[in-house]
Amino acid sequence: MTANPIIGVVVEHDGEDIKPVSFEVINAARKLADLTSGKVIVFCLGLKEEGAADFFIQKGADEVRFLDHPDLKNYIHENYGNALVQEFEKTPLDLLLLPATINGKELSAVLSARLGVGVATDCIAVSFLSGNEVEAVRPVSSGKALATVRFKGKKPHILTLRPNIFRGSEPSVKRVGEIFRTDILLPDFSMFAQELVKNVGTQLDITEARIVISGGLGMQGPENFKLLEELAEVLGGAVGASRPVVDNGWREYSNQVGQTGRTVSPDLYFACGISGSVQHLAGMASSRCIVAINTDPNAPIFSVADYGIIGDVLKVIPALTHEFRKTLTS
Repeated sequence: MTANPIIGVVVEHDGEDIKPVSFEVINAARKLADLTSGKVIVFCLGLKEEGAADFFIQKGADEVRFLDHPDLKNYIHENYGNALVQEFEKTPLDLLLLPATINGKELSAVLSARLGVGVATDCIAVSFLSGNEVEAVRPVSSGKALATVRFKGKKPHILTLRPNIFRGSEPSVKRVGEIFRTDILLPDFSMFAQELVKNVGTQLDITEARIVISGGLGMQGPENFKLLEELAEVLGGAVGASRPVVDNGWREYSNQVGQTGRTVSPDLYFACGISGSVQHLAGMASSRCIVAINTDPNAPIFSVADYGIIGDVLKVIPALTHEFRKTLTS
C-alpha cells in the first residue's frame, strides 16, 4: 500500500456556488488518505469565498489552496490547465481526483496530455494497492461490465469520479487544516477563448442530480416538457430526455440519457413516456429507484422499474406535481 500519498482534488463551481459533487470527491479522497496516512489538498480556482475553505476542511481536506486570477472565475480548460500545472510543479501529487462532469472530464484529458500521465474517467471505485499502484473500477460496454484499471509509472494518476457514488458522512467540525491563497500567472489567450464562457448555474446537470425526470416521445411535443420542468422544480431535480427526443430537436443534447448520451445514477429516476430501449437503459439502469409512466403495459421500461404507472403521462405528471407540491409545502 502506498505510504503517505498526496491526493489532490479539483473543486468545481459555477462562479459562486460549489457543485455538490465536489464534496463527494473530497470524501473519496479523505477515505483513501485515512487508509494510507495520506494528505488531501483541495484546489479552488477563481473562487473568492474563503468561507468555503472551512467546510472543505470539515469534509476532509488537510489543505485548501485558492488560486487567483481574473480569468479563472469562469471555467476555460486552457486557463485551468495552466494554473494547475503550475501548482503541481510546486507540489507533486500521487493522485488527482475530479468530478466526472463535462468540465471534469475535459480538464482531466487536458491535464493528462500536458503532464504525460494516465487518466481513467467515470470511476465508481478507487483504491491503493501494494507497490505504489492505484486501482480504479469503471463501467464499460454501456454499463454491462466493469473494467479494473491499474496505474503505474509517472504521477499524478488522474481519475474522474462518477457523481452520486462517493457520498460521505456529516462534516466534522473538529478537523483542522491550512488555507493558502496564491496569485496565478496565465499566458494571454485570444479574445475568443476569454469570451467562451459557458452559461452555468441556470440548470442542474443531469449527471449530478439526485432526482432526474426524463421524457420520451410519449411527451408528444417539446411544449409538453414544461410539465417535466415544473415537477423537477418542485422536487429539486433535473430534466433529461431520450435520444429520439433529442434527435427531433425537442431538447438539447446535454439532456440526453442513454448509451450515446449521459449516464446518470440518481436516487430517483422518472421515465415519462419512454419505452425503454436497450440504449436508454444503459444510461439510467443504475438509478436507485425508477418510476416508469407509460400507456403501454408491455413497454420494456417496466422490466427495470421499481414502480410503474400505466397511464397518459400528460395527465399523470401534473397530478404528481400537484401532490408533491402539496406534501412538500405543508
